[in-house]
Amino acid sequence: MDEIEKGFSAIVKELKELQSEKEEIPDEIRERGSTLLQRMAKSASPIIKTIGLNLLEKGKSGTSGEIYDSLFYTKKMIVLGKTEPEKYRPDDINKKVDTQLCALSEDGEFFEVMYSSDGFIIDSYLNPLSTTEALDIYGNEITFMLYRALRDYLVEERDLVDALGKTLEYIYSEE
Repeated sequence: MDEIEKGFSAIVKELKELQSEKEEIPDEIRERGSTLLQRMAKSASPIIKTIGLNLLEKGKSGTSGEIYDSLFYTKKMIVLGKTEPEKYRPDDINKKVDTQLCALSEDGEFFEVMYSSDGFIIDSYLNPLSTTEALDIYGNEITFMLYRALRDYLVEERDLVDALGKTLEYIYSEE
């Protein structure tokens, strides 16, 4: 029994030491994480013009859920994260936030897209975010999601180029 208690005490001691270390370095980690995310966003911006989507800015919701009379943001964006929505939008405290997303635009800028709906009209508020704010609100997952989006796009592009190569081989083998 003494061996178990000694081992358990050692684990508790090590956990306490790790906790104090963890509390000492988050500012440095956050700063370096912010710099990394900013560099990744800048590098990814030309690709976002190709793979991004024009997110809904405003529209009307039909009885069966379809959206019509829609207006979209002109800049293409990719969605990197979602969080529990704020109670109200910063531009209009009378509008409840239904969905709150982190998006990266084709300009390499981060935005928070806040969607609201009154049951008929869906509209949004586009809130610019610094990389530090984006990480504070959405966590390090957005860095991973940006990496993952580009990696998945690379795989798809490789598959497309391979398929086109096989098509050319087939065409020229007929001659």
